[in-house]
Amino acid sequence: MLVAATATARAEGPRALPPIPRTGPVTVVKIDKVVDHGLAPFIVRITSAGEPGDLIVLDINTLGGRIDAAITIRDALLHTEARTVCWVNPRAISAGALIALACDVIAVAPGATLGAATPVQIGPSGEMTSVEAKVVSFMRSEMRATALAKGRRGDIAEAMVDTDAPVSGLTEKGKLLTLDGDQALAWGIAEIQAADESQLFRALGRPPPPAIARPHISWAEDLARWLSDPLVSSLLMTLGMLGILIELWAPGHGAALCAGLCCLGLFFFGHHITMLAGWEPIVMFVVGLVLVAIEVFVPGHVLPGVFGVLLIVAALVLAFINLDAVPIGVAWRAGWLPDALGAVFGSLAATLLFGWAILRLLPRTAVGRALVLDTRLPSGTGVPGDNR
Repeated sequence: MLVAATATARAEGPRALPPIPRTGPVTVVKIDKVVDHGLAPFIVRITSAGEPGDLIVLDINTLGGRIDAAITIRDALLHTEARTVCWVNPRAISAGALIALACDVIAVAPGATLGAATPVQIGPSGEMTSVEAKVVSFMRSEMRATALAKGRRGDIAEAMVDTDAPVSGLTEKGKLLTLDGDQALAWGIAEIQAADESQLFRALGRPPPPAIARPHISWAEDLARWLSDPLVSSLLMTLGMLGILIELWAPGHGAALCAGLCCLGLFFFGHHITMLAGWEPIVMFVVGLVLVAIEVFVPGHVLPGVFGVLLIVAALVLAFINLDAVPIGVAWRAGWLPDALGAVFGSLAATLLFGWAILRLLPRTAVGRALVLDTRLPSGTGVPGDNR
């Protein structure tokens, strides 16, 4: 009873609603899956189109996902000109909590939960392990800054990430904070409660809109989400490099080169749409290919080939990481940079292995005999008419 009384005494009650447009376009976006790189460009597209007087509602039910994707969404929500509402229906856990805190209004459904935003690593067998302190510190500062940007308590946001950041009267040291709907309202994190859309709009103080836009992920964003899957992107890298290797071994036909460039184009397309690869890695890759081609067709310089290979490897690694969202140190400690290095060097090793096998087996096939000139001139044979 004493603990309950202390918590009630320290609770601030629901926050006052910011001004809500009573007219204008209303967009409702459903977020009911993992927060991944396919979701980020979709939310960015919606929020970047928002104008003053627009209302964007995120109907969220997620257990979390990638930190860098959530940070990209968070930045888009903080910079949109539209008024934003996060309807926690019924949970916004981990990365979902960061997204919720970036909205102007947080509404909670009955039985809602919000918090538990400490970052974890997913191992190869699916087990979750804790990350280094630097990653926790980074996420803690992001949560606090996001909460403060919207006038919410930063210490409560920090307690959702770090067990060493307790809030007096709400949580104790050593326990991660997850708020239920009533606590979110009592402690000034949420503003309103709503069980359905009609209650949500009434609680916002505006009449139900006559029309609601409900956009979905486009085919390009959906395709990019599939292409940026680690397994698919590794396969595209391997096939792309293999096609280039075959063309260098048997130049002049162009089919292998075309297929390889198409695979690499799909690789960079997927990572560019999902906001992992900017234009810089793409330019680096193209320059690297040009330098390697110079070394192959005009041999003897060595340096262009070395720099070209280094640029190609660096471009492929950078295509896996959104350094605009997270510092490179955090990407390393969170395991994303080691994963990217493993994927790239694994694909290069597979390329060399398959390339060696093809070079051994292809000349024995009908296609290989058509590509390779098997006839050799005897030693000392000259060209007719050559008197040298």
